[in-house]
Amino acid sequence: MSKILGSYEEALQVAKTLAAGFAKTAAARDKSGGTPAKELDLIKSSGLLNFFIAKEHGGTGGNWKQLIAIFTEFARVDSSLAHLFAFHNYQLATVRLYGAKEQWTKLHRDTAANGWFWANALNQLKRDVIATKQSDGSYRWNGVKTFATGSKSADYITITGSENSEEGKTLAAAIPTKREGVEIEGDWDNIGQRQTDSGRLFFYNVRVEASEILSDPGPLSTPFSSFRPLIGQLFFGNLFLSVAEGAFAAAINYVRGKETRPWLSSIASSAQKDPLLLRRLGEALVDLESARALVDRVNDLIDPVWAKAEALSEQERGEFAIAVAKSRAAATKTALAVTSGIFDALGSRATTRELGFDRFWRNARTQTLHDPIDYKLVAIGDHALNGDYPAPSFYS
Repeated sequence: MSKILGSYEEALQVAKTLAAGFAKTAAARDKSGGTPAKELDLIKSSGLLNFFIAKEHGGTGGNWKQLIAIFTEFARVDSSLAHLFAFHNYQLATVRLYGAKEQWTKLHRDTAANGWFWANALNQLKRDVIATKQSDGSYRWNGVKTFATGSKSADYITITGSENSEEGKTLAAAIPTKREGVEIEGDWDNIGQRQTDSGRLFFYNVRVEASEILSDPGPLSTPFSSFRPLIGQLFFGNLFLSVAEGAFAAAINYVRGKETRPWLSSIASSAQKDPLLLRRLGEALVDLESARALVDRVNDLIDPVWAKAEALSEQERGEFAIAVAKSRAAATKTALAVTSGIFDALGSRATTRELGFDRFWRNARTQTLHDPIDYKLVAIGDHALNGDYPAPSFYS
């Protein structure tokens, strides 16, 4: 039986304690890459993986806003671990959105009882996995998924594939990662988010039972079942902004530690009073707090919208999508500006590899590219000018 935390307050304190420990090793682990096995084990044993599962299904019963507050404790110090934690909960939401009640409630109960960690292989940009129906109603899946976040450490995984038919309908399913024919490459080697295990996942004639197909209502078939990408966008907006806030906090601590000194032509007696350094920090803080206002607005909106469930209308879904797009765009711009700009304030000594300050920019730069900001801005402009909402897809 896995651990169940009794309240949000207890869970938040657990997250803060874990985050303080993760912060001490974040820079070194970023350099090494690979799987953060020890840190994931700590998260698994803490009970936090069960926080979002309803009490009647064996969990703590936390809501989205509370979950995001826990998530940001990790994101400010280690965005890879935050990403993994977010995507675990993202998949719990996925089976709720795509599956029949008896499917998702059982999966939630089993997760709470067994301490399962979930991962993602729902990248559906192309027909890279083909699902062929068998005479007994099951399917055989063949192909490869990229960006399968967390798959190397996961117990269960959500997957998508294209049905082997003229229609090529998208199918979603939830299966154990140890299913015969599932092979996890572990080949993630990017400049940032280096401990997210986001490499390739191969399917070699993998049997997927009819009962494992999430087809009631399935992906993108109703306003509520198409809510999944908006949750992902909300997580990413919080992730990007939290990375920037973490970079800003690291910069403040660095200057306070008297590791910097004023430029030779500065009139200041110390770096802490250098007007140009102070201006840089002031500008960054204004950007951070402006973006935080937009992001927190969405954090406040999600629980009432989620509570509408199957009654969610297209208009309500569309209004939330635009709010998410605005917060995501602001967080992206701010994260890239702040994580790069801190070096202008801190100077050349701050580029020492041991400090690892570059990881904030590399992490933000890597993840922001997975869903281009330009298309978010186009959607925002289209809504402002024409009143149109983004068409539901796996990314909007």
